[in-house]
Amino acid sequence: MAAFLIRRLFETVLVMIVVAIIAFALFRFVGDPISGMVSQDATVAERNALRAELHLDDPIIVQGARFIWNAAHFDFGTSYKFRQPVVDLIGARLPATLELSLVASILAIGVGIPLGVYTGINRDSLLTRAIMAISLVGVSLPTFLIGILLIYLFSVTLHWLPSYGRGETVSVFGLWQTGLLTSSGLRALILPAITLGLFQLTLVMRLVRSEMLEVLRTDYIRFGRARGITKRAIYFSHALKNTLVPVITVIGVEIGTLIAFSIITETVFQWPGMGLLFIQAVQFADIPIMAAYLLLSAAIFVTLNLVVDILYMLIDPRIRVAARA
Repeated sequence: MAAFLIRRLFETVLVMIVVAIIAFALFRFVGDPISGMVSQDATVAERNALRAELHLDDPIIVQGARFIWNAAHFDFGTSYKFRQPVVDLIGARLPATLELSLVASILAIGVGIPLGVYTGINRDSLLTRAIMAISLVGVSLPTFLIGILLIYLFSVTLHWLPSYGRGETVSVFGLWQTGLLTSSGLRALILPAITLGLFQLTLVMRLVRSEMLEVLRTDYIRFGRARGITKRAIYFSHALKNTLVPVITVIGVEIGTLIAFSIITETVFQWPGMGLLFIQAVQFADIPIMAAYLLLSAAIFVTLNLVVDILYMLIDPRIRVAARA
């Protein structure tokens, strides 16, 4: 296990270095931030002075090396638009995105897995057919359209839930601003969480169902039934456990997707998270924020992949033996 973790950590460092190089190279060509930071009447000398202050006149290699070195120390510079340290901006927006992604993940996993098990066990029932038909909505409709429809129904028509914002938040130990402890924060979270998690819910449900159908046709399940093992034990102790490896893979990737790519949902609901911050940075060519967002997204994905690999080894003994080899 130790050798496996050391190897994976080394691979993670390499991935982050490559992502940092790609981020720096890509965002060099998104536009000139100086044009958005000065007035139209600014002279060439003023523009050059600001460019020198931001070290944008240094050679590209020097800028790239400085960027990677600073990123390794969690220093992403100062935002061109907000004139604040990028770390502070992300730290202020990160709780909103993590809470939204957490609730959406709980919704997708907590509802998707039971529905997948039920539809896999009762594949010919009328309720199963209804669930599978309704699940097409989560697969077919784009996220922004789902969000707009929910806003129209529950905010504009019924006036049950707010259509934008995060609601009231409270500080936890002065380190975390959360809306999970206030009624308005919880109400504001419902619609964006459903919008963000609906596609993942459908994906998890359909994957669990297909894996359950596959496992229930295997010989050891037939042998268990012949031995008189109860249906509950067959379905949940044997069949469901053997469907978890591919399901965990998808769940790990999808949780990373929820956190890193909640941009559309946050824009539709004006949710003050990292996705909305990234959109504002793109509009202003705020390179430090965009680069930091990309690196943070990459860090989330590689961390989740590591967690998934560890869960593999805990669930499937065959993977533990292969890892030792």
